[in-house]
Amino acid sequence: MKSYLFVLRKPAHSGAYVQEMLDIILITAAFDQKVSILLLDDGVFQIKKGQYPEKIGMKDTSAIFNALEIYDVNDIYTEVESLQERGLTCSDLCLPVQTLYRKDIAGLMKRFDIVFPG
Repeated sequence: MKSYLFVLRKPAHSGAYVQEMLDIILITAAFDQKVSILLLDDGVFQIKKGQYPEKIGMKDTSAIFNALEIYDVNDIYTEVESLQERGLTCSDLCLPVQTLYRKDIAGLMKRFDIVFPG
């Protein structure tokens, strides 16, 4: 079994990119691979509570994020500085995350066999 880290940097509802990445994450996890997610930069907005994308004609991806646990995707990381720079805290997010400081991100990435940059 390989370990995969998917790095998501784009904001929620920024086109098909987020949906496509979530599809890849779910497919990878469905094949019994160890999958983790790292939300950086505007990617932290992907799991922000209280979004209503249907108002702008976009698909609500929060249901997919909430289903990650079914696929044993339990390790979701985010960067403390990414949250702070956007005025967010962990309580603003719809899923539990593990926070890391920017200086520790490279070390996290080294723990995985495959890293999909975002």
